[in-house]
Amino acid sequence: MFDPTGLTWWIAGGWSIEAFTGVPRQHEDIDVSMWRRDVPALVKALSGRYDVWAAGGGLTPLFDDKLEMPDTADQVWIRRHALAPWRADCVVNRHRDGRWVSRRDPDLEVSLEEVTWERDGIRYLNPEITLSFKAKLHRPKDDQDLAAALPLLDEDARAYLADFLARKEPDHPWRSQV
Repeated sequence: MFDPTGLTWWIAGGWSIEAFTGVPRQHEDIDVSMWRRDVPALVKALSGRYDVWAAGGGLTPLFDDKLEMPDTADQVWIRRHALAPWRADCVVNRHRDGRWVSRRDPDLEVSLEEVTWERDGIRYLNPEITLSFKAKLHRPKDDQDLAAALPLLDEDARAYLADFLARKEPDHPWRSQV
């Protein structure tokens, strides 16, 4: 769905952890991420085939003549038409001067290449970054992902995750494991 658009996209969430670790688990969805600035181009690329809705603070349909993302929206949802099931849920990422900015840690501003890795032509969010997002929800599947990824993280990735948890989630139970 995304390759023909020519836009930059990457996989986040549980699938990015599974790709990194090789440890399989059940997934409910695939978390696709893209640049927020590319939403108008996505709407145009999918026009006539899919409807795109801004999600966050409610749902807002996006059309060729109405492409503004509400400030509260940090996702777009895609489906074939208004009565069809949702086909994709994409996280849209802000940037500052072309550099990726973390929603969980707005002080983190780096190039996309620094927070992603690539295999077989697919880009994935780095595991330590994915885990920093997963820490907020702290579900059993997030604990599984931490257990699979933690032994494989290099020293810098572990240090990033430990620092993030200390600053943003000081009471999180993962702090004793990192």
